[in-house]
Amino acid sequence: MRSTRTPVTYIVSWILLGLLTIATGSWGVLALAFSGPYSDMVRSILAVAFGITSLSTLIALSFRHWRWQAFASYCALFLILLIWWSSISPSNERNWQTDVAVLPYATIGGNLITVHNIRNFNYRSETEYTPGYYDKRFDLNKLEAVDIVASYWMGPAIAHIFLSFAFAGENYLAISIETRKEKNEDYSSIKGFFRQYELIYVVADERDIIRLRTNYRENPPENTYIYRVNGPIENGRRLFLEYMRRINELKTKPEFYNTLTTNCTTSIWLNNRVNPPQLPFNWKILASGYLPQLLYEHGKLKTDGLAFPELQQRSYINARAQAGDDAVDFSRLIRAKDINIPTNLPTTTP
Repeated sequence: MRSTRTPVTYIVSWILLGLLTIATGSWGVLALAFSGPYSDMVRSILAVAFGITSLSTLIALSFRHWRWQAFASYCALFLILLIWWSSISPSNERNWQTDVAVLPYATIGGNLITVHNIRNFNYRSETEYTPGYYDKRFDLNKLEAVDIVASYWMGPAIAHIFLSFAFAGENYLAISIETRKEKNEDYSSIKGFFRQYELIYVVADERDIIRLRTNYRENPPENTYIYRVNGPIENGRRLFLEYMRRINELKTKPEFYNTLTTNCTTSIWLNNRVNPPQLPFNWKILASGYLPQLLYEHGKLKTDGLAFPELQQRSYINARAQAGDDAVDFSRLIRAKDINIPTNLPTTTP
């Protein structure tokens, strides 16, 4: 007598095909909804149509006679979607928001590097400011340290991470890897997966990029910390040159930002490949708020013998930045250890 039992392989294959259809269908719906062609209405229609097709394919997988034909048709449709997706190109020619409208670039002559279009806005509020830029020459031989800046606005797991390079004479150059947004465009982590933003390296005066976060961001407010990186200064020089290379590359060949693979922390991690051995990949790189703790655990931060909670408290700069405000020596003041700071600081310890 023929067995009526369903083979295990049949069940497993049905589950795998179903999961694959759900995953690709969800991605396709979101891709069309966010990045589809023409108007919002056309994007919505295409996204709904693809969603219905995916759901129909999922149902068809339950039937032996329809399964492979339906799945083959779905794969053909998904291939067309991928071809369209690959045709979406980044651009440097859009109606950019003022704070990211001007791209920086560098002129490299041996150890002397001239950085052009360093941002130095004069803020009256987060959204009201007078734009300003300047050029400055830096001598790599005078690089003294590298600092990592972590700014929190949504709990301990989420932070914006960027670097500041310290040259002799209290000369700091901050470089922040961000989304390059168009006017009337807001940031969304979900949209960041779907080629909605170009990538930009914001090169700025600390009095601009740090003071914006400590003194002017209110909705929500940000809590900012500065840590000194521990390591040979030669590593810092190689990293600075890699940043300059990437900045010049983006000026001629734009790239898309990606929430997961090309964001503020993963890009720093990738750029630091010029300094082997590379820091092992860790979930704390994706949960960017815990990156300072990860660096501490691997001996990558100067600690002065402090446990991480004490180091974190000492590294908190909001009170110092607000006291220093627009002082000429802003960078020195936010690193001063003799300014009283509050004891009820937001924690980033898991």
